[in-house]
Amino acid sequence: MKAMGIDFGLARIGIALSDETKFLASPYITYKRKNEIEDLEFFENLIKEKKVDEIICGLPVNMQGEEQEIAKQTRNFMSILSNRVGIEVKFVDERMSSILAEDLLKRTEKDWRKRKEKLDSVAASIILQDFLDIRR
Repeated sequence: MKAMGIDFGLARIGIALSDETKFLASPYITYKRKNEIEDLEFFENLIKEKKVDEIICGLPVNMQGEEQEIAKQTRNFMSILSNRVGIEVKFVDERMSSILAEDLLKRTEKDWRKRKEKLDSVAASIILQDFLDIRR
């Protein structure tokens, strides 16, 4: 079984997956949102296809640790998904994940458009890897 990391956004959702041992997280894809029904169906199918049994979602908070407005939407979407797939969603502080992802991508990709395409999935892998490392 695998763990899934999620960097939730209103337009795009970054997705990362762990290996079978839940040791290493890797960027998977950045999903471009359509509408809630299609988005939930996409995740439900992906979770079944990839044999995911654990979901880790970054929770948007400001630098003082307070939840941002999008945190409510994140919790709502993840609650619905959790009920549909029967997997508890664990939330983690995602502060700095996008900045770290951008720094990593700058080292390997000079074209900002290509970096933007990968940014959310790389941020999701950072969220997931941090969770896996702390749990060990």
